[in-house]
Amino acid sequence: MRTLMIISLALLSLVAQATVYKWVDKDGKVHYSDEPNPQAQAVEFTDKTQNQISLETPKPLPDPIEVEQVGYALKILSPQHEETIRDNAGDFQVQVEVEPELASGHFLQLYIDGISSSDAQRSNLFQLKDIDRGEHTLQLKAVQQNGKVLASSSPITIFLHQAGLMQPAFPAPGKGPKPSN
Repeated sequence: MRTLMIISLALLSLVAQATVYKWVDKDGKVHYSDEPNPQAQAVEFTDKTQNQISLETPKPLPDPIEVEQVGYALKILSPQHEETIRDNAGDFQVQVEVEPELASGHFLQLYIDGISSSDAQRSNLFQLKDIDRGEHTLQLKAVQQNGKVLASSSPITIFLHQAGLMQPAFPAPGKGPKPSN
């Protein structure tokens, strides 16, 4: 099958290179044909006839604009490292500092225990709600719109305490244990 295809293509290319004949009829009209005519002469072409398109060379692209990498210094101001927070609802605020000011398209993201605590924002104040009691690690990151991290703060550890109902801190008067003499 492959051999038959190759032979067919070879024969087709021979036909494509047939001789062209030219003649002028009694009315002075010029005719061209691939079949000889008694008054025809063979036309020989010195160059291959092909369309040539002149293309302008493209102008070189300008050097890509380098995006200035901003080196941010990030710091969590409040709460401080190893601070104890007492809130029964598990709500507290985190205040941060960014130097220099955030560039356009850059945002702050607060992580608690390695998980994003909220959407990226430009504000220096984060409001956390319904955080479980216990030890937690907070870290601040400056990010681009595409999520690429530009800078990170040092992680801090905080302790969130919530009052328990099992044993009140101060018993009601007259209901506590009686002092022994």
